[in-house]
Amino acid sequence: MTLTAARTVEVLRAAGESTRLRILALLNADELSVLELCRILDQSQPRVSRHLKLLADAKLVERFPDGAWVFYRPAAPGPERALADRALAALNSADPALSRDTERLAAVRSERGEAASAYFARNAERWDQIRSLYVSDADVEEAILRAAGPGPYASFVDLGAGTGRMLLLLGDKAQRAVGLDLSQQMLNIARAEAAKAGLVHAELRHGDIADTRLPDGCADLVTIHQVLHYLADPAAAVAEAARLTGPGGRLVIADFAPHALEFLREAHQHRRLGFSDEEIGRWLVAAGLEPQPPTALKPSTAEGLTVKIWTGLRKDAGRKKAA
Repeated sequence: MTLTAARTVEVLRAAGESTRLRILALLNADELSVLELCRILDQSQPRVSRHLKLLADAKLVERFPDGAWVFYRPAAPGPERALADRALAALNSADPALSRDTERLAAVRSERGEAASAYFARNAERWDQIRSLYVSDADVEEAILRAAGPGPYASFVDLGAGTGRMLLLLGDKAQRAVGLDLSQQMLNIARAEAAKAGLVHAELRHGDIADTRLPDGCADLVTIHQVLHYLADPAAAVAEAARLTGPGGRLVIADFAPHALEFLREAHQHRRLGFSDEEIGRWLVAAGLEPQPPTALKPSTAEGLTVKIWTGLRKDAGRKKAA
């Protein structure tokens, strides 16, 4: 699909202003809220919001509300996005304004990470209790077992292993199991739990779940359990998990359906207030997986949260599996 001359001019006008071009560069690096953009750009909220509206109208960015917050990210691939990408590729990263934006973005990311690390350190010992406030462990684990299939698995990878619940649930069905997490406190608990369970083949690694450095197609089963809502870029974690999913394998994601419990942002460092079936399904398809019908686990109280289980299958059996 191509653009008319008039539409091309409209898109170029939207992108052809210094602040808006800086916004596009920032969103190309990370999903950001309006307030985070205001802080990085050192501009008022009304001004930044006007720029964002022009970019959204031109289909260069997309707006997605998440509870009381609003986040922005690059628009889905299309001719408008391709035009903007070409402009961004021509930018000199040493430009003083862009360099300053990059430094401020790094500060925002660092503060996010410090807040999350402090929270995980405070709560590592009672993490499973916190995560089970809404739907019973037994119900969630039963749904995950159904989604994961009977096994056995030659290799199982759990991204964001936390205290090792998924390793304990599924590890005995795998010849090899790997759990990754950025929190050393969590990993220490997971190692102790795995040892008590006799999972001698389970390996716990400190690592970034968006950049695991594991080989393509290395796992028959990949799980992401109650992790995505902490991430600034959950789509990147899904893409990385899908990359690890080998031919005939599956990716199982457990997280919350959309909700409005804003206190979870401050009290429990939730970055996102749940995910829709459409959003997760789009990420799975973009990563080359075939979405399966999701499972919804309703809470026992009206104010509780619904847990969803999403599954993506890797159908391309001809794909070479990494050793």
